[in-house]
Amino acid sequence: MKKILLLSDTHSYIDDTILKYVAQADEVWHAGDIGDLAVTDAIKKLKPLRCVYGNIDDAKARLEFPLHNRFMCEGVDVWITHIGGYPGKYNSNIKAEIVANPPKLFICGHSHILKVMFDKKHNLLHMNPGAAGKSGFHQVRTMLRFVIEGDKIKDLEIIEIEKKP
Repeated sequence: MKKILLLSDTHSYIDDTILKYVAQADEVWHAGDIGDLAVTDAIKKLKPLRCVYGNIDDAKARLEFPLHNRFMCEGVDVWITHIGGYPGKYNSNIKAEIVANPPKLFICGHSHILKVMFDKKHNLLHMNPGAAGKSGFHQVRTMLRFVIEGDKIKDLEIIEIEKKP
């Protein structure tokens, strides 16, 4: 069993509230737009991190993290990318791979909109944790927390950190 904290779009922002949730997880997954690598460095001091770079990330982030991160967690095939779209509107750069070889869990960021949807056509769960940082149009900072046990994804929680001033 693994307790996962999923966040995205930190845009160089990390605080004690985010780090409190990091400390409670077994692993942290970041779906891109990290900003300053001090964010991922702070997370890595506490817990294992799986991460991808996003469209705002610089050359240093692109050297440290991949554009796509596909891996097995327990019995779940996971694919994390920053700009991926969502069921019915997948990004054209990844749609063919989703059709040919769908993961069980598809994660992206970018939109700053928290969204969890099941894609019946491709039999996968899509998650976008919204934005944990303060930059962007979103009104509430959000993250997701869930458990992977064997081949099951369960106990999904939405974490609303705060409304932006």
